[in-house]
Amino acid sequence: MRIGITCYPAQGGSGVVATELGAKLAARGHQVHCISYQAPVRLRSHCPNIYFHQVEVMSYPLFKYPPYTLTLCAKMAEVAKRWKLDIFHVHYAIPHAVCGFLAKSILGTKSPKLVTTLHGTDITLVGIDKSFSNITRFSIEVSDGVTAVSRFLAQKTVEEFKPSRKIEVIYNFVDTERFRPSTSSARKEEFAPNGEKILAHLSNFRPVKRIPDVIKTFNLVQKEIPARLLLIGDGPEVSGALEFVGKLGLSDKVIYLGSHNDVESLLPVADLFLIPTKTESFGLASLEALSCGVPVVGTNLGGLPEVVLDGECGYLEKLGDVESMAGKALKLLRDQDLLSQFKENARRRAVDLFDAELMVPKYERFYERVLAE
Repeated sequence: MRIGITCYPAQGGSGVVATELGAKLAARGHQVHCISYQAPVRLRSHCPNIYFHQVEVMSYPLFKYPPYTLTLCAKMAEVAKRWKLDIFHVHYAIPHAVCGFLAKSILGTKSPKLVTTLHGTDITLVGIDKSFSNITRFSIEVSDGVTAVSRFLAQKTVEEFKPSRKIEVIYNFVDTERFRPSTSSARKEEFAPNGEKILAHLSNFRPVKRIPDVIKTFNLVQKEIPARLLLIGDGPEVSGALEFVGKLGLSDKVIYLGSHNDVESLLPVADLFLIPTKTESFGLASLEALSCGVPVVGTNLGGLPEVVLDGECGYLEKLGDVESMAGKALKLLRDQDLLSQFKENARRRAVDLFDAELMVPKYERFYERVLAE
């Protein structure tokens, strides 16, 4: 098949999954065209069968804001016509599904089918805002097929928008060969030269991730045992987070690593992964941690309980309860046998349920079904 993929290219679950899906589809012989304003963060230049089409945004004094959505739909139509695409697969309903619909309208009867994958805040935050609710509902209805990354998100979509079509659940996935436990101690010693325990957090540092709770939880842990915290990623909350680290006197124990394309080399050094988020429609970073054999301590909200089994490969606590999260973290870090068992459970869960080779064929079958309708 010839597939056009549009996503937000910045660090974040939707962009990561879209790019990894494109790479896996290309490896399986499909022709994949990524269409966005810049190359997605995980797009590897050496991938065969993958083409990147950059959307150029026009600067004109009459436009107070650059009309990215219009240039995007024009580029989608151009690529679809030139390469005879079968499928537009857009990630995030707003604005990508609407752009896909407009591109189809430009092309007329010979247009690709439109598949929309809902990732989370396009439904739970942006979508339910009254200024966007009608167009979000419209974007779902005009899609030829809609998927959601968790049962939680699919149910939330049904509750909020009552769509006329079924929302197919296809979980996010991880390449368990790339994201795997490390047998080398050299990288771990780089961050914890005196054998300290390592806690990690990876995200796009938006307010919903509750970065202060990450730091508060770590602070309680490091008061009891020698520990270090790795902060991986980038976003609007970084400056405030580092300022908070300084106020707590933790600057020598917290290591900010910024955005990385090879997080599979960083996550395996951690003993625990912290994700005290306000809501996770799935929790891709948590899954990548599990695949690296790293147990997760987070909140029992959204789709995260579908990924992390409480009491088996991590612990899930109430939102904002940093004392309980720190307590569960200490329980694991103080008991090496228990920690080892959780690490084994984490790896097994990722491999058995969320491996890319299990999920990518589900997308292929979904495409085939949409094309046949």
